[in-house]
Amino acid sequence: MEGTETGTNTYLIRPNYQHKFKAGVAKECIRTVLRDSLMNVMYDPEQSQALSKQLADKIKDKLKEVGFERYKLVVQVVLGEQRGEGVKMAARCFWDADTDSYVQDIFMNESLFCVAVAFGSYYY
Repeated sequence: MEGTETGTNTYLIRPNYQHKFKAGVAKECIRTVLRDSLMNVMYDPEQSQALSKQLADKIKDKLKEVGFERYKLVVQVVLGEQRGEGVKMAARCFWDADTDSYVQDIFMNESLFCVAVAFGSYYY
């Protein structure tokens, strides 16, 4: 029989509260990375793809440091030139609303805008 010495099953189908994907904590991680990385950056179409990947990796690494155990993390970054035009983004997910979540944040300066989204999906 699997489990501890008392014979109880140790397989978790839900995260412990302290390891649950917390939107407030994740949003602060994203905000910090975007602010620190983009504060004085000017938009450059030649560098935008590489910069988007770097930002996504930095956000993912920062989220891993928080300790969302057993969560699969997906980070999407959209970077564009600030020209006063509107941009709309949408996402649809099929997941367990009790354990899975997402968070987004936006950064803008005079030259560019950046939208970053992080999805946390609990791995059963």
